[in-house]
Amino acid sequence: MAALRATLHVATLAAGARRALLGSLAGNCLAHRCLWDKLHSGPRVGSVPTFDWFFGYEEAQGFLLPLLQEAPAAYPLRVLDVGCGTSSLCTGLYTKCPIPVDVLGVDFSPVAVAHMNSLLEGGQDQIPLYPGHPASRLQFIQADAQNLEPVAPSGSFQLVLDKGTWDAVARGGLPGAYQLLSECLRVLSPRGTLIQFSDEDPDVRLPCLEQGSQGWTVTVQELGPFRGIPYFAYLVQVSH
Repeated sequence: MAALRATLHVATLAAGARRALLGSLAGNCLAHRCLWDKLHSGPRVGSVPTFDWFFGYEEAQGFLLPLLQEAPAAYPLRVLDVGCGTSSLCTGLYTKCPIPVDVLGVDFSPVAVAHMNSLLEGGQDQIPLYPGHPASRLQFIQADAQNLEPVAPSGSFQLVLDKGTWDAVARGGLPGAYQLLSECLRVLSPRGTLIQFSDEDPDVRLPCLEQGSQGWTVTVQELGPFRGIPYFAYLVQVSH
């Protein structure tokens, strides 16, 4: 499996903190919660309150908005971000998407969830977040993406997003990644879409997704490059 590349917003962490972070990630299992608690507790520099693997909402919106416009009729559209961390993906959808969305971000790190709820409410000297559409909603809940039963009934989301979460979980073994995939597919509505964003090559990822989602259609689109790195969007949808 390709190494998980940590492409960070330049203003997110001080240079020394970034070097320490990348050094710790190189020698640790990315599926361990304590590692992520430590990461999300780290210092932030300047006015950027979020931390993004790969890329953030600004880079993803051109890909996501057409999908949301074509999504099955629902008002608002329910979106789940598994392993949301402190990414700008959920907050960007909530504040900038012109389509009404009901966004739920889940992460197993209580530190990440507390940070994002504080950001939502205007803590940490930030302005409270306001929706891009009056009907949009945003919530963050601590939950294990490999066991979403407590927070996500079956068939309840039109769109499920996974930005680097499979990559992290798979570092602890493919069985955990397949359990993550199974939960993501369980909570999808009948015409919903799961999107995995990754830098992993399709020759590696596609066989895994096809094996773990038999009866579903798996496609891939290349994104970017962003800051010189190509990325991929892996889409899993019900077969017609």
